[in-house]
Amino acid sequence: MSMPVEPRKVEQGAKRIRTYVDGQVVADTTRPLLVWEDRPYPTYYLPAADVRRPELGKVVTIDGYDGEYVRFGWNDMDAWFEEDEEVYVHPRDPHSRVDILPSSRSVRVERDGVVLAESTHPSILFETGLPPRWYIPKVDVRMDLLQHTDTATRCPYKGTAEYWAARVGDRLLPDLAWSYRTPLPESERIAGMICFYNERVDLFVDGELQERPKTPFS
Repeated sequence: MSMPVEPRKVEQGAKRIRTYVDGQVVADTTRPLLVWEDRPYPTYYLPAADVRRPELGKVVTIDGYDGEYVRFGWNDMDAWFEEDEEVYVHPRDPHSRVDILPSSRSVRVERDGVVLAESTHPSILFETGLPPRWYIPKVDVRMDLLQHTDTATRCPYKGTAEYWAARVGDRLLPDLAWSYRTPLPESERIAGMICFYNERVDLFVDGELQERPKTPFS
């Protein structure tokens, strides 16, 4: 039995979407819907006719769209592909954009008066919905104050990030900085560079202290 859903927004997608469980194709479609529910990023709803194992998801109907669709929990699947590229965390949002620009502005990162990084050739990553992120070459970072952690996160636009804690006085501040060692092709400009949470450090740009942004990472 299908259930009606009332999403905030629905768009017809054009990419080929495949998802797998135990090495087997669960769904394969070129007619996905991008559905915005209660999160800032979309979810894929796949036409039931293109789904081989609907029992693994939830069958739904959507006003204005014919037929039934299946919504799979992202983490219930082993892998998702947009065309032939594997995608992590959630579908790419067609309204989100990532721009990475080299800069000659001076940037200094401090925490409680301790300088953690200082550079005159950062790269700035602008991502829709997030504050600018300042990526700094490792040669300009006090790597002697950083301690690599076991934390790793994935981003559908950038890839897999590794993290560092920062030693400030007698405190070790967890996961204050991160880096993408082998980012996805669209983010190659930040490969190997270090970025600090500007929500949790004092960031100076051209000598001017920046206001700490308020985000879920604050």
